[in-house]
This record gives sequence, C-alpha cells and structure tokens, in this order.
Amino acid sequence: MHHLIRTAVLTMAASAPLAHAADLVIHVDNVKAATGQVMVALYDNAGAFLKQPVRVAKAPADTTGTTLVLRDVAPGSYGFSVFHDANDNGRMDTNLMGIPTEPIAFSNNAQGRMGPPAFDAVRLAVPAAGLDTTVALR
Repeated sequence: MHHLIRTAVLTMAASAPLAHAADLVIHVDNVKAATGQVMVALYDNAGAFLKQPVRVAKAPADTTGTTLVLRDVAPGSYGFSVFHDANDNGRMDTNLMGIPTEPIAFSNNAQGRMGPPAFDAVRLAVPAAGLDTTVALR
C-alpha cells in the first residue's frame, strides 16, 4: 500500500504543470540596408535598462524584415532595445553628444524626449505562452 501511495504522488508531481519559459519573437520593420546585424537587448527592470541586459540576440539585417527570437524567456515584465549595427562593429555608434547614429527602436515603439524612453514606456508583459511583437527602426 505504501508503495502505491508513493507511486501515485510521484505520478501526480510529474504530471503537474510546471511554470515554463517561452519565446519572445521580435519582428523588426524599416531595416533600410541588408548590411550588418540587427541586435536586441532585453531588460527586466528599470535600474538595468540600457545598462545590464538579461538577454541579447542578433540576426542578419534583412530589408524585407528581420526577426529576432529570444528563446526560453520566463513569464514576466520586460523591455527591450533594438538597433541596426549597419557597419557590423558590434556596438551602437553615437555622435559626440551620445545620440545614436544607427537606427534604433524600443519595445512598444516607445520614444523618449531628449533621450531614450523610460522603462515604464517600454515595459511589456511576456506571458507563459510567449509573445510575438513588432517594432520599427527610426
């Protein structure tokens, strides 16, 4: 009898739904040149925004649209920044004032005033089923 109870408990535990991660799929429109890479950085809080990403990904630039996939993203609240590294040097180029000279975008197509948008403007919810979203480079 004890063996049957232990087997039943193990079977129930194995069949219980587990919290799992899903894919965050980001479609990037308005890619003007098929050179370099389109890069994304994912952030999970305001303090880390534009400083310390939790995930990064890149894909070859494609003028018909570039898709970036971040796999196994845990459900939660995130924001992301995307830029087209047209010269393929591995970083976002800026002018002397720190203004990006390569096309950029943020989740929710958020825009900042006199700088990048706030994390609250870029925040989006990634559910357990994952998320498919689109942004346009500017």
